[in-house]
Amino acid sequence: MALQVGDSAPVFSAKDQEGKQVKLSDFKGEKVILYFYPKDDTPGCTAQACNLRDNYDTLLSRGYKVLGVSVDDEKSHVKFIKKYNLPFPLLADTDHAIVEAYGVWGEKKMFGKEYMGIIRTTFVIDENGVIEEIIQKVDTENHTDQILGKND
Repeated sequence: MALQVGDSAPVFSAKDQEGKQVKLSDFKGEKVILYFYPKDDTPGCTAQACNLRDNYDTLLSRGYKVLGVSVDDEKSHVKFIKKYNLPFPLLADTDHAIVEAYGVWGEKKMFGKEYMGIIRTTFVIDENGVIEEIIQKVDTENHTDQILGKND
C-alpha cells in the first residue's frame, strides 16, 4: 500500500556521498525534505538539485533539512555535488532499500521502452517523523515553490 500524508515516514539508514551513515532518526525534531530523483547529472535531476541549492538558505530558514536519494553510488554523488556545488547530502541507496520502503521504485517508460527506476517524488516529513506532504508531480525548475506552497 502506498504511503499517504499522515503516515509515519519509513525509517532508513544509508551512506551519504562521504560514506557517513545517515538515518532518519538523526533529524528527530527537524523538518525534512526527502527527495527521490532518478539519476545524478541528468537534465531534470540537475534542474531539481540546483533549484533546491539556489533556495537552500530559504529552506533552512523555514526549518527544513534537505536530503536527496537516488540509487547512484557515493562516487557518483561526490561528482554531482562538486560539479553543481550542492550544499545538502545525497544518499546512496544502491540496495534500493529506501526507494522500496517509500514506494518510489517502479515501472517507467521512455522512448517506448519500459524499465524499472525511481519515480521522482518528494516527501516533506515533520518534526515527529510524520509525512506532511507528498509531491508526485515534481516541477524540477520550481521545486522549492512547490514545497513552500507558492504555486497553490
